[in-house]
Amino acid sequence: MDINELRGIHSLVIMAIFLGIIWWAFSAHRKKANEEASKLPFSDDDDEVAKRTLEQEKTEKKQ
Repeated sequence: MDINELRGIHSLVIMAIFLGIIWWAFSAHRKKANEEASKLPFSDDDDEVAKRTLEQEKTEKKQ
């Protein structure tokens, strides 16, 4: 086996890994996570902080 055969095998392994990652990223069980991630740029951080603050205040009042 010479270096060119090793390079060919290496290329096939890397291509298989790449296709596996693509399959994993676009598979059906990742749909919810992908949809949430696609909305992140449009989320308003101030609203989220305000919601968490209100939730914390509610739990403190219950105690």
